[in-house]
Amino acid sequence: MRIEKITNNKKQYLDLLLLADEQEDMIDRYLESGDMFALYDDDLKTVCVVAEIDKETCELKNIATYKKYQGKGYAKALIKFVSDYYKNNYKTMLVGTGETPTILSFYESCGFEKSHFIKNFFTNNYDHPMFEEGIQLIDMVYLKKKL
Repeated sequence: MRIEKITNNKKQYLDLLLLADEQEDMIDRYLESGDMFALYDDDLKTVCVVAEIDKETCELKNIATYKKYQGKGYAKALIKFVSDYYKNNYKTMLVGTGETPTILSFYESCGFEKSHFIKNFFTNNYDHPMFEEGIQLIDMVYLKKKL
């Protein structure tokens, strides 16, 4: 397994990024300003984007694994890598997601705990209703992790 920092042509990973954030103009808001990492195990498995929020906080803006590789520990390994990568630069890492039990428990298993909500985030910022595990995403749930 190897992890590379991607510094150019980030849009070539759009098909994968869209698995986690299904509207391209929302990805465009953070893609160029954020740091992108790709995890390979023979071939590409998982990507993520991390952006600075302020001098003490960064945010995991997107993490996505190709469906056929989900559940094999690749996303967890990439979260561990970026947590270690940023621990000397930031105190806290945030991640925002929908209120989906499986995804919330995944982030909790990676050391995140619930922090705060942004009411109506998905309904106010996306041009179509979004569903995950049959649940319509409305509020953004933020989780935080000490680095």
